[in-house]
Amino acid sequence: MSSFSNPHHMYLFALRNGKRKLAYGESPDDALNILRIRLSDVEMAEIVQDDYIKINQRELQKYVRELG
Repeated sequence: MSSFSNPHHMYLFALRNGKRKLAYGESPDDALNILRIRLSDVEMAEIVQDDYIKINQRELQKYVRELG
């Protein structure tokens, strides 16, 4: 089955330093699991896992300065 069958969304998770981390997935939990594959344990510890906003690609430009 194609991955296009399940919609994916973009999430901006808050970081402890005040910035945000961009992630994508079917849900916030899925997005965090994808980040776990890419990031080290130290980097994952910086993410505030219950503080996120769901955005679409058109809105991403508004948040570029917050990315860390």
